[in-house]
Amino acid sequence: MRGISAKSLEEVLAAVDAVKGSSGDLGAELFGVVSTLDGAPALRRVLTDPSTEATAKVGLVKQVFASQISADALSVLDTAVSGRWASMRDLSDGLETAGVTAQVAAADAAGELDELETELFEVGRMVQSDAELRQVISDRALPASAKGTLLASLLDGHVTATTIALATQAAAARTGSFEKVLAGFGETAAARRSRVLAEVRVAYDLDEAEKTRLAAALAKKYGREVHLNILVDPSVVGGIAVSVGGEVVDGSMSTRLEIARRRLAG
Repeated sequence: MRGISAKSLEEVLAAVDAVKGSSGDLGAELFGVVSTLDGAPALRRVLTDPSTEATAKVGLVKQVFASQISADALSVLDTAVSGRWASMRDLSDGLETAGVTAQVAAADAAGELDELETELFEVGRMVQSDAELRQVISDRALPASAKGTLLASLLDGHVTATTIALATQAAAARTGSFEKVLAGFGETAAARRSRVLAEVRVAYDLDEAEKTRLAAALAKKYGREVHLNILVDPSVVGGIAVSVGGEVVDGSMSTRLEIARRRLAG
């Protein structure tokens, strides 16, 4: 977000940080608010109308949401509607970001942040590698709630509650594909400790010493701590391919062989 929306988002995230207690519950409540706003364009229009006084907007959200959400969630929502947004959509998107931030804070408080980052990556890979599941999750004709329920049933007992909450929210695909949204949530989790995410493709799983050396080398290169998401891919043959953000460093043997083949072919 840019301009006035970016400033309003900062204020909303500050309101999230000010909440004491269960951030996971706050995140779930904010996701519920987002779902309601997505289905009520007339309400969003009023809440983002710059000609409407902030006090009137706060009064309206209390009428609509006070009986459905906690005082903490209502406080964050009050901050959101008191701000200025460049578009109706920015309000909902900002509240989704606030919900993700609250969920990540809950994982951090529970000592599960590393686990969350890894699990979000693995869930994305799981959906991407299963053609039938990917088709269902990417089907715009299916309700987001149904896709979220399916994911929750598949993940229950295998990942943390925060991972399930974020994966089911990503199934709504509000700002892009499921994979893109989930990856964005992972970046939010990494940013909690000013880390960057690195996708590492190798022919065999690395041992702890190798992971430590690689993480240290990448941290030196990028000037920040790096969280490794390891993907074992036999097609790599040997070497390693690393992707950090939009930068790819491909030192795999398969790529070297392909380059050599092309040179020989002229």
